[in-house]
Amino acid sequence: MKRFIRSTLAASVILAGALPAFADAKTEAYVQKNASEVLQTLNNPKLSPPERTAKFSAYMDQFTDLDAVSNFVIGKYSRRFTEAELTNYRKAFREYALAVYQFELDAYRGEAVQVKNSVDRSPTDSIVNTVIKRQDGKDMDVRWRVQGSEGNYQVVDVALNLDGNLIWLAIEQRAQFIALLDNNNGSADKLIAKINSMTNDLKAKARS
Repeated sequence: MKRFIRSTLAASVILAGALPAFADAKTEAYVQKNASEVLQTLNNPKLSPPERTAKFSAYMDQFTDLDAVSNFVIGKYSRRFTEAELTNYRKAFREYALAVYQFELDAYRGEAVQVKNSVDRSPTDSIVNTVIKRQDGKDMDVRWRVQGSEGNYQVVDVALNLDGNLIWLAIEQRAQFIALLDNNNGSADKLIAKINSMTNDLKAKARS
């Protein structure tokens, strides 16, 4: 988990500095609606833990393009894996990514998502800046990178403000995964084993 959230602040600052400042009300509304539904799912007292996880996962599958994210984080290797390797990798990555999102957002379950503003990188690529409010005052800044057009939006990366650093999760994971593949002759099996280990560690931490 620590490796997943190590600071990529420099990359975040470069990305943010390159963004033209244009508001995108439709993208903002998309994030407002869907992010709020995700948090409400985490706070639904009628759901058992397995039911909550299943419903959360279903929402995140609709809200985020996990195939696009999984391809991004392995870069050139998405074209080098066999179809079977890519399928197995995507399955492992999906489980890990959902575990990470649930772990990080669980502390903010039931709280309100407030859209602050947005910036457009292009007509089909925007960053929506939000804050998740908490009654104890420990609010979290969250940025959502959204691609697509009206009626076909999906989130392709999320930045969380962790320990004062804004961390783009896909960017951080890309550095770690590509380094592992480079050091292991592009072995999909090595990467999948590492991802599964990280998922198990994260789930154990969540249970504790």
